[in-house]
Amino acid sequence: MNDAVLVALIGLLGSGVGSLCGVLASSRLTQYRLEQLEKKVQAHNNLIERTYQLEERTELQEEKIRVANHRIDDLEDFHKGGK
Repeated sequence: MNDAVLVALIGLLGSGVGSLCGVLASSRLTQYRLEQLEKKVQAHNNLIERTYQLEERTELQEEKIRVANHRIDDLEDFHKGGK
């Protein structure tokens, strides 16, 4: 085999191995970043769900306060009327 052909084949093999290693490293990095992004999205979704639950509880408490205030007003009106 000619020396030039041998050098070319060794260079081709080295380039192929280098490219393959680069693709694998890039793939691992991409996978890691996707996992981190999924964790952040999950944390965000949990926050949204908790906020929604807090809003529901706040609405319920506000309704209870309105009912209690209405009952107090009724009692005050009853006592003012001397009934």
